[in-house]
Amino acid sequence: MQPLVCRALIFALAGIFFIPAAAPAQNLDQIGVTLLREMTTNLNGSGIRVAQPEANIDGNTNHPSAFEVNPAAVGQPTNLFTYASALGTATGFTNAVGNESGHADGVAANFYGLTGTGIATNVAQVDNYDADFFITNYVFNLAAMPAAAVVNQSFTFGALSVSDQQAVDSAYDDYSEMFGTIFISAVNNGGQVCAPGTSYNCLAVAAYGGSSSIGPTLDNGRCKPDLTAPAGVTSFSTPQVAGAAAVLLQAALRGDGGGDTNAASDLRTIKALLLNGAVKPAGWTNSNASPLDARYGAGVLNVFNSYEQLAGGEQTFCATNLISLGVAHLPAATTNTISANSGWDAKFISSSATNDVVNHYFFNVSNGIATATLVWNRQLGETNINDLDLFLFNAANSNLVACSTSRVDNVEHIYAPQLAAGRYDLQVVKNGGTNVVSDAEAYALAWAFVSPALQIDRAGTNATVSWPTYPAGFLVEAATNLVAPAWTTNALPPNIFTNSRNSLKLNATNATQFFRLHSPNF
Repeated sequence: MQPLVCRALIFALAGIFFIPAAAPAQNLDQIGVTLLREMTTNLNGSGIRVAQPEANIDGNTNHPSAFEVNPAAVGQPTNLFTYASALGTATGFTNAVGNESGHADGVAANFYGLTGTGIATNVAQVDNYDADFFITNYVFNLAAMPAAAVVNQSFTFGALSVSDQQAVDSAYDDYSEMFGTIFISAVNNGGQVCAPGTSYNCLAVAAYGGSSSIGPTLDNGRCKPDLTAPAGVTSFSTPQVAGAAAVLLQAALRGDGGGDTNAASDLRTIKALLLNGAVKPAGWTNSNASPLDARYGAGVLNVFNSYEQLAGGEQTFCATNLISLGVAHLPAATTNTISANSGWDAKFISSSATNDVVNHYFFNVSNGIATATLVWNRQLGETNINDLDLFLFNAANSNLVACSTSRVDNVEHIYAPQLAAGRYDLQVVKNGGTNVVSDAEAYALAWAFVSPALQIDRAGTNATVSWPTYPAGFLVEAATNLVAPAWTTNALPPNIFTNSRNSLKLNATNATQFFRLHSPNF
């Protein structure tokens, strides 16, 4: 697609026609920000430069258009911002290159605002662009912008032909591959998912509990969206994910995920961690060939879960082996085990013209839940992607527990909510042969094997109910009997966090005598 065509397509903002208030503060609880702030120190986007392209509302470049964030509206200082459009660049507000946009203010409030709803509240710099200028001058020209690491895009191109969508996708994929930029893109507010949220390498966001588009993509049925966050429209769910990406990137660069900060901060690793930390809402489903839900992607954002998996550190696979093309790849004969049941890895994997290759990650786990997410990029200048798959085997009997084997997606995702205790082999497979993009491929893998167990201790007439803070997304519910239980959180006190555990102090003579740990349906 040529930039001239782009100008006629860019004005389908993901929420332009009404400007709701910023996301309510309780959303910070739901997406794990409140808990993350309780359990960590100064994770607020510090040191991370971000970009916020906003659509030119009137499309007229002969006078300043409305695309700018008003610093006062989001409680940030004016010197945090630079503004750029076809009319030039400015560092003050107000200025001659643009006008204030209420939409931009609402997006910024959820992204980095200091009004109580922002996530990355201490970012180093905000580059606020007219989106038409941004796309034409940087993305389509593959020209390096100032070093913004996370780009929030709360707009879409609207309905495009398949060929135009593919052209936009290719431009964004090439840019992210060349510069390592993390694009967080809305998928639109109804109907079909739209570019740039359809690009392979971006992280595409839907609105949970609001108006949102449903995948898959028109071109080849890929899974989009990748993730959801709670908001009325995608304009305001997208910056929540962008803020979470900035926070994870800060944590990775300061070494919270280990000494290999280049691997930890790679866009593939950040994407894998964000997807793998998501909480599954009611009705979430996937299949072997479609790794993500068409409505919710991997689920609802929970940055605390993602951070805990980052903090598990980079782990190295236990074994690797070549197998003939298409031959079964059962668990390898090794006694090595991954020590961190929540963690990540970033590696290269290389097949050949005659062999597939398998990297094996072995885990000893208790009863609980397993999630794993594999991410790789569409490479620079390529139309297709390499074919990678993800498998989970019971290592004791070589039975296949779950797999994700999409032929069109560059994300594979496994969710096993009732995993029995045992030893398991999580496998990353790169399919070889002659019809591949390349023999070698860089990937990121995030995993969590967790057992959220409820514990009850009695002291006199009181009882303490406790459970792990990680994984987040679970609540204690109570009932008066087990014959026809009416499980509820009503009348239960707020839980408190102590030594990485949630706890409730209860009167043991209360009518609610039975308790369970439950993943709520939001």
